[in-house]
This record gives sequence, structure tokens and C-alpha cells, in this order.
Amino acid sequence: MRIAPAEFHLARVRRLRECLQSASLDALLVTSLPNLSYLTGLFASAGAVLVGRDAVRLIVDGRYTEAGQARAQALPGLEVEVVPPTGSFEESTADQFRQQAALRVGFEASVMTVRAHVDLQRRLATASPLTELVATYGLVEALRAVKDTWELGRLRDAAARLSDTAKCIMPKALAGMSELDVAGVIESELRRVGFERPAFDTIVAAGPNSARPHHRASDRKIEPGDLVVLDFGGVLDGYSVDLTRTVPIGLVDGRRRRLLEQVAEAQAAAFSAITVGRPATDVDRAARDLLAAEGLGEAFSHGTGHGLGLEIHERPRVGRLREDLPVEPLAEGMVFTLEPGAYLSGWGGARIEDDVVVTAQGGEWLTDVPHR
Repeated sequence: MRIAPAEFHLARVRRLRECLQSASLDALLVTSLPNLSYLTGLFASAGAVLVGRDAVRLIVDGRYTEAGQARAQALPGLEVEVVPPTGSFEESTADQFRQQAALRVGFEASVMTVRAHVDLQRRLATASPLTELVATYGLVEALRAVKDTWELGRLRDAAARLSDTAKCIMPKALAGMSELDVAGVIESELRRVGFERPAFDTIVAAGPNSARPHHRASDRKIEPGDLVVLDFGGVLDGYSVDLTRTVPIGLVDGRRRRLLEQVAEAQAAAFSAITVGRPATDVDRAARDLLAAEGLGEAFSHGTGHGLGLEIHERPRVGRLREDLPVEPLAEGMVFTLEPGAYLSGWGGARIEDDVVVTAQGGEWLTDVPHR
């Protein structure tokens, strides 16, 4: 696995410190594992990182002692704290504040469990009674939404490999194969082109099953005249990409052919709406309005897209405008999917999905695969 050079991690930490200053915080305790990877380059199943105004402390257990020390050698200013075998992350974290003056420390409220929060507060009451824990939401995720040049390079490479996978797979979605057969072929091909693993459970949905956006591949045989939704993705150097094609098997009727055209037109409308500074919800509205005008408004049951990066679903959210969520303007360097679809229960459906990056000139396609 390739890891970003130190200067990228240092720049990410600098930007986070600017956010902490704006929020009047002295430090942020990061317990989201994708956020930990983003800031330090360590990919682990457990860990935390404490980002202060002057220090960055990586807290790991004994399984990651060597990996953590390797990151400390590669990343100037990173200190490593190893949790003792009989200790806990909360205990080791509280120890970082012992004998400190009054501090305001943010924690990731969407990630930390209630149990962990109660335990940490209890320990801080002894170790550092003047430290205040402050709930924060999405500080690192907001930084991750705009990719740096190293991340864009990885995503471009991954999207090209995913496109190659699709071009090899689409001719193989043949009548007589089961959905599970095709899913197995896809996942084998993802490995062959260099992905570390699938980004999610591969979706193969044929005939009436294509009306289920997140259908799980079954033993149903693919038949002539079916529309088959193939939705798959891969992880390369920790970064996820995602693509969907709906493949007609043999000769399909006019209604199914027209459905594919309508979904493709909705995707094109969404792509045309990509402009720096424009709300991400406008991209969704462009696709949704087109399908609604075609009488398919109720058949489009999910958002038009989602951000891609260290997680398969991250910011920005390319969905309907919601009063309970802030409007998120598009920024240069954001990467997300465009995946409009239409689903008619008991009959079938179609979805087309590609990955795009926002540039100063508008959208740029990252994936490059024929629609049929």
C-alpha cells in the first residue's frame, strides 16, 4: 500500500489546527479510523490521535507498536503512545492531559460511544479536572471532502482500473449465468487489476431484481431480455471508487431501452450542474427534475451521489435539499459519484453511476466506460 508523503499529512494537520483555533479548541481527540488514517497515514482497526496546538500524539495498542513507530519516523512531530496490555485507550488518553492547565478538548461526537465518553470524563476528572470535553461534528470530514493532489492521483488511478474492470466484465454478464456467478467474476477481476479488496458487497441484480437498488446477488439465472444492474467498487491504497452499469441482455423491449436512455439523460443533466460554489443539492435536483419530467420522479428513490475517498460514502452529500442539514457548496477537488436510477417494483430498473471530480471549469469524469 502506498501512503501519502509526509508533507501532505503535515499540511492536513495544519489545516485542522486552523479549524481548532476557529472553534476555540486546544486539541481534538480523533477516534474515527478513516480520520486517523487521513492525518497520520496509519491504517488500523483501533487507535486514536490527539491533535494539539503543538503536538500530535498517536495512541495505539500493542498490535500497532511497530506500525506506529514507523509512522513516527516518517512523519516529523508525531509521537506514539502505546496502550499498556492492562490499560485502555481512555486511560492513555486521559494521561496525556495530566497536570495540564485548563483545556478545551474536542471529541468526535458522531463516533465516540457513550460508554467511552463517560469513561474518559471519569478519568479526566482525576487526571486533569480542568479539562473540558466539547462535542464536535465533522471537523476532519470537512477537510477530507476536498482532496489534495496526492489523493486525486490515487483516485484517478483507481477510477481507471475500475473502468478497465467494467470493460472486461460487461461482455461477461451473459444469459445463463447466475447473479452470484457474475459477482464472483467481478470480484476476481477487481483483484486482477490491482485493487486491495472490493469497496462493498458487489450488486448484481437481473430482471425484476433490478428494481431493488441494493439487491444482494442471488442464484437467479440471467435471462434474455433482462436488464442487469452491475454495481461494484474497489479500494486502492485505502481510497474507494464506485461504478454502476445496467446491461441489456440480448434484445430488450422498447420500454427498457427508453428507461436506460432516461437514466443516462438524468446523469448528463447532473454533470452539467457541477459548478464550483453551487450547492451539491443542485446537482441532485438537476437529475431528479429530469426524471420527474419523464414521469419517473417516484421511481428515483435515493440520492444522486455520494463523496468518495477513504470511505465509500463520505462528504459531499449529493442528495435532496433537507432543512436539517447545511447546504454544502461544491469546491474544487471534491470527488463524488453521479448515480441516478429509476426502479419499478416487480418489473425492473436501471442505474448508471460514474465518478467525477470538481474542477475550476466544472465536472471532470474519472471513470470512462460505455453506457451499454
